[in-house]
Order: sequence, then C-alpha cells, then structure tokens
Amino acid sequence: MKEKSKGLGDTISKITKATGIKKVVEKFTPEGKDCGCDKRQEKLNEVFPYQKPECLTEDEFNYLYDYFTKGANSITGDVQKKMVEINNRVFKEKVQYTTCGSCFFNNVHKKLEKVYNQYL
Repeated sequence: MKEKSKGLGDTISKITKATGIKKVVEKFTPEGKDCGCDKRQEKLNEVFPYQKPECLTEDEFNYLYDYFTKGANSITGDVQKKMVEINNRVFKEKVQYTTCGSCFFNNVHKKLEKVYNQYL
C-alpha cells in the first residue's frame, strides 16, 4: 500500500524514484557521502505540507499554553496522552501513545508547538 504524501517533498521523492533519478543521484554521489535528499524531502514537506490543521479549541490552546510556558523537562504519560489526543484532532491523524520520547517529540510535540506558536 502506498503511503499518502504529507507534502511536496514526499511527492518529489516518489517521482525521482519512479523515473530513476534517485538511482542516478545515488550512483554519482561519492561513497560514504550523503546526497541530502532526505533532508530536502523533510524541509519541503515542512514548508509545503498538503494537510492544513484544524484550529485549536480554547481548551486545547489553554492546555498547550500551560504546557509550553512551564518548560517541563519531562513529560508524564497523562500529558502525552492529552497531547496525542489534541494532535489527532487538529491534524486528523491516528497517532498512538508511545513510550519512545524522541518519537513523541518529533511526531507530536514539534507539530503542536508550531500550531500553538501561530496563536501568539
């Protein structure tokens, strides 16, 4: 099953793979060097996303305000569950609770922080 493109970077990646451009780039990239494709893909997805988030409700904003202004060094399970719930509604996703701190930070925390900052 093909994964839905999150943004322009994913679409370009699919095109370069389908046309063989990616293999050519990899062939001419010196061994051990990174061609930078993954970073460009991420950046393009960030700058040109396909999915527009829903607006935060007043309760969600207040929750995120309290969370981001506290500057906590650790995140409890209850906080993570609430943030996943907000993330799933705002981004129309089905992200699940995880014990992986970096997964949570990269897939939920950063996105909610970006949305929250749009209200400031």
